[in-house]
Amino acid sequence: MKKITMFTAALWLSTGLFAPVLGQDNPKLSDEEVAHVAVVANQIDIDYAEIAKQKSKDADILKFAETMANDHKAVINQASDLVKKLGVTPKENSVSKKLLTDADQTKKALQGKTGKSFNKAYIDNEVAYHKAVINAVEGLLIPESENGELKALLQNVVPALKTHLAHAEMVQKMYK
Repeated sequence: MKKITMFTAALWLSTGLFAPVLGQDNPKLSDEEVAHVAVVANQIDIDYAEIAKQKSKDADILKFAETMANDHKAVINQASDLVKKLGVTPKENSVSKKLLTDADQTKKALQGKTGKSFNKAYIDNEVAYHKAVINAVEGLLIPESENGELKALLQNVVPALKTHLAHAEMVQKMYK
């Protein structure tokens, strides 16, 4: 049952997390809201990496998790520096709230796994999560950003997210 739940969550995450991005019903977000979504999305992946570092003994999973934690902390630091420079206060919104709610469910599912089952669930989630985040950054956050520096930061993050996705997919092949 747990396997099915995690698979369903990963499938939903890859196709439904940012569903409005694929349609024409994108929420209108201010730069403050875009900044909050970006920080929340990065923090969520740091949280997933911390769970992996606690639960996994697999060298590839641990290396991947460490990379995720370090890279996403760096993005948060860049975003924090930018919002301070711009005098912008990130603002909670429906997208960031949905991210946090969904992340709590995923974290609970991950916490309930052990061994190879955990490793597979973690890396499957990472693949799905990065696909969803890339779609959201390209299809929602960048288009909604009005400030050029915020937009540039988001555009500059996309190649790293795509690299993370490729790395996650490579690790995922070991667990099929």
